[in-house]
Amino acid sequence: MPARILVARVVPPRVLERLRRHFDVEANADDAIYTPAELVQRLQGKQGALTTGSERIDAKLLAACPELRVVANMAVGYNNFDIPACSAHGVLATNTPDVLTETTADFGFALMMAAARRMAESEHFLRHGEWKKWSWDLLTGSDVHGATLGILGMGRIGQAIARRGALGFGMKVIYHNRSRLAPEVESPLGARWVDKATLLREADHLVLVLPYAAASHHAIGAAELMLMKPTATLTNIARGGIVDDAALAAALRERRIAAAALDVFEGEPAVHPDLLEVPNVVLTPHIASATVATRVAMAELAADNLIAALNGGTPPTPINAAELQQRG
Repeated sequence: MPARILVARVVPPRVLERLRRHFDVEANADDAIYTPAELVQRLQGKQGALTTGSERIDAKLLAACPELRVVANMAVGYNNFDIPACSAHGVLATNTPDVLTETTADFGFALMMAAARRMAESEHFLRHGEWKKWSWDLLTGSDVHGATLGILGMGRIGQAIARRGALGFGMKVIYHNRSRLAPEVESPLGARWVDKATLLREADHLVLVLPYAAASHHAIGAAELMLMKPTATLTNIARGGIVDDAALAAALRERRIAAAALDVFEGEPAVHPDLLEVPNVVLTPHIASATVATRVAMAELAADNLIAALNGGTPPTPINAAELQQRG
């Protein structure tokens, strides 16, 4: 008898059909976001689940779903998973790194440029009929080429953004990470490791690409924003909660930094109302990986993980396999 799985959100049809060749599939055709109670109910009798960031997999849910063996997140981030709880319940967790790196880096760089050159402000200015004449200082922004690019979090996506900046725009790259990169990784980028305070003080354009965890909650708050240049921009393509959105809105309103660009928000899909009132911010609805090719690749990799894990194979991108092995 095939294993039973839940596909918690709508995925590309070809991926769903592929899963149906391997499993007894319950699919969320309405693409509704299940409440925690509804998710528990849907997971009864299921051995696997394909999830997105919308589904919280925690100790309470795992205790109520004793047959669950695998949760496959269609995302590189997995802050919606309580990994220690998954390991304690013998549940394998997987994610989808790598396949979205370049697409996300493209978008992050585009957002950074949009903030630097005031593109959202300019469009609103034009659409509202305010453009009456040319003037030398009309919506002047800041240069990207030759500027100092600061990256907080230098994993795969951070390195991809650094390549774009250094090789494409002649930017000076500085970064802060929990650990310094190997010289052979730093060297082609001309990247220089600095402490966090130096990063904030020196960056003309700061891009956040660090994973969300308790330790990174509000990693950028009022104190950190005070260290930045008044001409600097901040771009967040990491996770909501890394930035204190209320503090950022205040800094933008008071022009303590020049501009920001955000693809992620604390409490999304809700957006802090103060961010909607300031003109010098670019806002997008968590779409950094949103190309057809990349979203299909993410769904395919999540399916690969489920198929391998529930059919006795080795999932390509496990998160907690080592912890499960240690538990025996």
